[in-house]
Amino acid sequence: MVQQEPAGAPGLAAGEAAAATAEVRLSRRRWAVVLLFSSYSLCNAFQWIQYGSINNVFVHFYGVSAFAIDWLSMSYMLTYIPLLFPVAWLLDKRGLRLIALAGSALNALGAWVKLGSLKPHLFPITVLGQVICSLAQVFILGMPSRIASVWFGSREVSTACSIAVFGNQLGIAVGFLVPPVLVPNVEDVEKLAYHISIMFFMTAGVATALFILVIIVFKEKPPHPPSRAQALIQSRPTEEYSYVQSILRLLRNANFLLLMVTYGLNTGCFYALSTLLNRMVIHHYPGEEVNAGRIGLTIILSGMVGALISGIWLDRTKTYKQTTLVVYIMSLVGMIAYTFTLSLGHLWVVFVTAGMLGFFMTGYLPLGFEFAAELTYPESEGTSSGLLNVSAQIFGIAFTIGQGQIMDRFGTKAGNLFLCSFLFLGTVMTGN
Repeated sequence: MVQQEPAGAPGLAAGEAAAATAEVRLSRRRWAVVLLFSSYSLCNAFQWIQYGSINNVFVHFYGVSAFAIDWLSMSYMLTYIPLLFPVAWLLDKRGLRLIALAGSALNALGAWVKLGSLKPHLFPITVLGQVICSLAQVFILGMPSRIASVWFGSREVSTACSIAVFGNQLGIAVGFLVPPVLVPNVEDVEKLAYHISIMFFMTAGVATALFILVIIVFKEKPPHPPSRAQALIQSRPTEEYSYVQSILRLLRNANFLLLMVTYGLNTGCFYALSTLLNRMVIHHYPGEEVNAGRIGLTIILSGMVGALISGIWLDRTKTYKQTTLVVYIMSLVGMIAYTFTLSLGHLWVVFVTAGMLGFFMTGYLPLGFEFAAELTYPESEGTSSGLLNVSAQIFGIAFTIGQGQIMDRFGTKAGNLFLCSFLFLGTVMTGN
């Protein structure tokens, strides 16, 4: 009896045959590509938090409310939500290089526009510059897992993804550390404008240099596929892939939907904590703008260590579910410890608890990307990462506004307990 082949099998078999005969080789350029991406992601993340880390200084300079300065950070979250799908479509149809060029170009343009806002009455110009930078972020956040899979071997993917995410995290760290040093809290508006101009000029110069490097260095893909899985994807005919169908398949994947919610809860708490950190610390420790920035730096740097350890651990064990649950539980424990030590009057204690919180909460970010790629293979990593980020932005906006309002009315402890309750919910959902 002759068995009939299912529809589409010849094309699929041909693709598998091509993948089997393709030469798999690692490119030395892969490290330059991932480090360059990390660098312009760093610059973009710095611009996200540069206002929030000295919220009280910009409130004084522009004569606006603290909530208006919070919106400069939340603009990143708001812009991402409607633009994810068209940018993810571009990533799948036009590839990595176009997305890298667009992201780095918009990042540089936004930095230069901000230089036109060095007068107190020019707050709308700084808003425009920040919105342009937020557009750049849409072209950045979904890239780490795609760069890792296109350029790196199967034993390097999780580590490479962690390095790519590092750029964003290190940018937030620099954004906490540098602005309080470059822009001291002085009363004289002209002196304040001078200090702000130094920060804006430095940012624009770095962003422009990185854009030029992207033009020169960043390539679409290596000459040879780095793994058999990537060889199979590259050999697949383009008509086999439907972007809309991919999104629908992801939204029908119950495990991925659960991850979307839990990732959004955790990362949304991180966004709210980062945006409002200056307000929290200054409330309990007046005049400690520089130490508020250092606490933020501690959160991010410890999180980078956590992310690196998680990436290496996943490459070796592939225990995605168990690792994610442990990290989530410890994020909740860290948030509770931070909540009840912030008001004790000892800054060194806040540094310790913030570091523990950051190790797990920030270390969770690349875990989510890799877990999503594992749950949804062979769907596009750009699409799954983008959906995770949409969830994070939605929860980030809701938590930032909610916690800010609670802090204004009931104090910082109540605001942090608000975040603890949602981390507890995410922990329970992750354990199911």
